[in-house]
Amino acid sequence: MPNERHILLLPGSLRAGSTNETVLRTAAAVAAATPGLRAAYYEGLAGLPHFNPDHDTDPLPEPVAGLRAAIGAADALLVCTPEYAGTLPGAFKNLLDWTVGGVEISDKPTGWINAAGPGRGLGAEATLRTVLGYTGAAVLDEACVRLPLERGAVGPDGLVADPLVRERIGGVLARLAAG
Repeated sequence: MPNERHILLLPGSLRAGSTNETVLRTAAAVAAATPGLRAAYYEGLAGLPHFNPDHDTDPLPEPVAGLRAAIGAADALLVCTPEYAGTLPGAFKNLLDWTVGGVEISDKPTGWINAAGPGRGLGAEATLRTVLGYTGAAVLDEACVRLPLERGAVGPDGLVADPLVRERIGGVLARLAAG
């Protein structure tokens, strides 16, 4: 499709079956059902080496080069990350650290969905906004939403079936696609 928009889905959790993974996998399903939209789930979080500025040079470690290529190929980014100890989980902060030295994320429309329950996740949001500022990402406030997700809302296929939740996810995707 000539005007197809590609959104890269960046998970912040390493936990299999996390609500954050569920939100992003649901976003991929919603995108697949939306003409002109394509979303890809980034699978390489666990394989990234620990950030070391001495290794942030060409040639980049292969997993880092893959991350940067995936970001560079996307039209927009959607993050869904848990909060751990009041901030971003270490593995996800590591991913973001690897993007600071590149230019792929600069001016890229970026948003997030906070799936945490009421009163939770605000530390992760604040840290995410700060770190994305260092990367040069174009954070779209209208694409940054709180969408608390109860584990009971997840169907046997690992996706959210609730049409209202899917509609809200679709709205975030549309805002990112419009960038």
